[in-house]
Parts: sequence; structure tokens; C-alpha cells
Amino acid sequence: MRFNSILQLGLAMILTLVFAGCNKEVIPEKAVPVTNFDVDRYLGKWYEVARFDFKFEKDLDNTTATYSLDKSGNIQVINRGYNYVTKQWKQAEGTAKFRDDQKTAALKVSFFGPFYSGYNVIALDEDYRYALVAGKNLDYLWILSRETTIPEAIKEQYLALAKQVGYDTSRLLWVKHDEEK
Repeated sequence: MRFNSILQLGLAMILTLVFAGCNKEVIPEKAVPVTNFDVDRYLGKWYEVARFDFKFEKDLDNTTATYSLDKSGNIQVINRGYNYVTKQWKQAEGTAKFRDDQKTAALKVSFFGPFYSGYNVIALDEDYRYALVAGKNLDYLWILSRETTIPEAIKEQYLALAKQVGYDTSRLLWVKHDEEK
């Protein structure tokens, strides 16, 4: 009995390492992360203006992401949104780490232990008010703003860039933000 437990534990550890190490897909092929990135200016609260919907954000509106630095220099992430079906707030906490140097906005983020996924800022205005974020592949895309809206010119610029990368922007869900929530 003890041998089976040790064997199962060993197999679980090996599979965890294999799957964590095999996650090489961290940015879409045509996407390029922002350089000369200033993490301190990126910190704080961002409103999700648009996203590709996926199971972890299903039925959420009023979604925000708040970023802060921890003692190790990693970015603490708090994603929050209101589930309009269950009428409850939902929150997820995670950690983001730079994949290379801190001047390149190519990160990996985890909300589930050792499993990381790509988080790549591929467009950012000079005042750090609007951001276009690509996930690990063409199934993940976000448009973020320091306010609940984004100017039409920035929106069109980010949509054009997303299309160049290969995103089907017709899939974007435009997030509703209620001022009273």
C-alpha cells in the first residue's frame, strides 16, 4: 500500500513539472510586448473595457484588475467582477512575474499555484491610461483603461493592432460598468 502511495505522489510531481515546463506558449506569434515598460506606472487599478470571454470571467461585468508589487518584486494581481447571474462579487488573486527583464512587458501570471499563462502588454499609451493585453494565444485578449471607457481613437488603434496580430475582434465582449456598484 505504501509503495502505491509513493508511486502516485512521484507520478503527480513529475506530471506537474512536465506540464509547468511545457507551457512554452506565452504570446501569440505576431504579438510584440511593449519595451521601455515602467512597472511602477502600470501598477494600480485598471478597468476591463473589453475581453474575450472565457470560463473564469463568465457572466462578470464591472471587472477590474488591480496590480501592486510584493516584497520580492513580483506583481500581485487582484481581479474582481460582479456576477450578474448570481448577484455576487467574484475575486481572484494571483501573481505575475516578468519572463525576462522588467523593461519588457512580457509576463507570466498564475492564479493556480505553479501553472502560469502569458500576460503581454502589446500596446500602451505614453500616459499609462490605456492598454492592450494579449494572453498566451489568440483565445485571450483584453482592453484595459484607467476609466470605465476608452476614447474612440484609442479603441480603433487597439482593434487594428489586435487584428494584425491575428485576433478575431468580433469575439470581444464589451464590459458593462455600473457606477453604483
